Amino acid sequence: MKKLLIYIFPLLLLQPVLAQVDRSTYPEPGPAPEIELGDAASFTLENGLKVFVVENRKLPRVAFSLIFDRDPILEKDKAGMLNIFGEMIMGGTENRSKDMLDEEIDFIGASLSASSTSLFASSLKKNQDKILELMTDVLYNPTFPQEELEKLKKQAITGLAASKDDPNAISGRLTAALNYGKDHPYGETQTEATIQAITVADIKNYYDTYFKPNIGYLAIVGDITEEEAESLVKKHFQSWEKEEVPVHSYPIPGGPDQNKVALVDRPASVQTVVNITYPLVMNTNHPDFMTTRLLNYILGGGASSRLFMNLREDKGYTYGAYSSIGSDKLVTSFSARASVNQAATDSAVHEFLVEIEKMVKEGVTEQELVAAKANLSGSFGRSLESPSTIASFAINTQRYGLPEDFYATYLQRLNAVTVEQVNAAAKKYLKPENVYITAVGNAKEIEEKLKRFGEVSKYTNMADPEREIDVSNLTLSAPDVIDAYLEAIGGIEAAEKIKTAKTTMSADVQGNTLKMISIQDEKNQILVQRVLMMGNEVSKTVLKDGKATVSGMGQSQTLPDEQFEYLKMSMWIVPELHYETMGYTLASDGVKDVNGETAYRVLVTNPTGGEIANYYSTETGLKIKSEDSITGVITYGQYEPYDGVLLPVELSLESPMVPFPLAFKVDELSVNTEINAEETN
Repeated sequence: MKKLLIYIFPLLLLQPVLAQVDRSTYPEPGPAPEIELGDAASFTLENGLKVFVVENRKLPRVAFSLIFDRDPILEKDKAGMLNIFGEMIMGGTENRSKDMLDEEIDFIGASLSASSTSLFASSLKKNQDKILELMTDVLYNPTFPQEELEKLKKQAITGLAASKDDPNAISGRLTAALNYGKDHPYGETQTEATIQAITVADIKNYYDTYFKPNIGYLAIVGDITEEEAESLVKKHFQSWEKEEVPVHSYPIPGGPDQNKVALVDRPASVQTVVNITYPLVMNTNHPDFMTTRLLNYILGGGASSRLFMNLREDKGYTYGAYSSIGSDKLVTSFSARASVNQAATDSAVHEFLVEIEKMVKEGVTEQELVAAKANLSGSFGRSLESPSTIASFAINTQRYGLPEDFYATYLQRLNAVTVEQVNAAAKKYLKPENVYITAVGNAKEIEEKLKRFGEVSKYTNMADPEREIDVSNLTLSAPDVIDAYLEAIGGIEAAEKIKTAKTTMSADVQGNTLKMISIQDEKNQILVQRVLMMGNEVSKTVLKDGKATVSGMGQSQTLPDEQFEYLKMSMWIVPELHYETMGYTLASDGVKDVNGETAYRVLVTNPTGGEIANYYSTETGLKIKSEDSITGVITYGQYEPYDGVLLPVELSLESPMVPFPLAFKVDELSVNTEINAEETN
């Protein structure tokens, strides 16, 4: 059943000039203006709620954005709770069920949403009082229904499963864990166990603790006067009682004392996700904030940056290479990253480090600085087109203790930055000899190459160090592992007797049932696979007479040789019986940890060079996982006997062709039953 899931989804107006223009030098930039920002009226309620109002009459709409300014929270064994809190608070109130709430919002053409630190509402001006009624009902009277929690936990676990095979998500977890540590709010990782441990009491406790007006900022933007806004705010928020809110502090993590390499093995990868990273302290109120924005733009802030021009335009290692220097009131990080050609992984890392070191030693040019200033000035100017920007500026000024003219003088301060200041910042903030070099890719192809940068430490897809496994007694060769598997499922003799199989499997897809019906006829070397959604056939795959076709949506396609070879694996009920006769080669690739279970990894290469990695439990002998670059990852769960042979009846698919994982269960499975010609057409 290895491949049963492979095809589920298939500049100025031109004017005459009398004198020749010297284009060899940049013109001197004019003085940067002081920005005339629209005023944001503000007032504070007795309960501490700070309100900012920006009047904008262009459209008859009003938006209300409530933000809670709390410290980061370490969730520990409840990691994941904050991610689902917003949906939970929107799950219904004491006055309205979730459906009633949604209906009332839709009826007035409004929007209302929430997160663990905010509530946002928007409506036509004529409905502003009604949307505030609904917003404050959610704010004051949430019920946090248990059934909503169960649904959200299931969705979160499904999303987590998908992220385990997403190289960018894996890289994100790994870099966060290395930079901050798993005992820090920015580095901890949610797991199935922490998600399952979340209770309604946890949600209520968070709400009771942090949803308080004295840490709240309310921005009102739109067709509304200050007087109107004050009247509305007092009506809906004045009775909200303030309360002491806990504060939290955490140690500031330091970067590595020397370059360290961290690798996550993902055999199905044909590219490597590379990240050069380390933690640092930088925030909006920092004296080097503006300088580091310019520094980063020159290094890796866009398509004209040094990293982009080197790794993409010159070397062709990637479609894009970028860097960032974050900003956070607690701690942030430097990052230089790209998805690169697997064969060029070490070369790409080398070029990243070369460019960072070059920036430190040689600095930037005046031409680069002028271009960076122009870009950042343009971005800032475009942001002023949104009225909500003015409200955000006013809130940020108070939240982060910024000078009152921080945004009004933004362009002046940006324009005043010199080459010498940027070069000093490069020496201060770029650390080419103190970085974490993280890589997510096929370890077999890249591990040895990465050792030139230091000792390689291996991690799981959940950013945990790979478990040390005692392999002294685990020395089976690849053929021996296959023999042990065949013995575990019932023996070669029993397995060879199974010649046909009819299987119906189903999976839940966002509340709808996806069914897959497959027919395997080994004697005639036939495979037919049909995929149905809500009873309608969405695709059909037929392997017959030495070729394979996939049809769906009124179209049909014959598969190329590489994909045909992968699909042939699905023709066999127990593929391991046929590796030798099909011309496949086997190679042992050591012992690995698969979700806490020790397993032999066997690499299976087909005649076209396609490679599959199979994992067999060292304890039971059963196959527990398979992965390749086309299908993705299949994890096998429970096995049950059919005519004396154990076959998997539960399996999950994490595929690049499917945007979410699919958990299949076998509804019906019959073996050695007659298959007629009609069933194989």
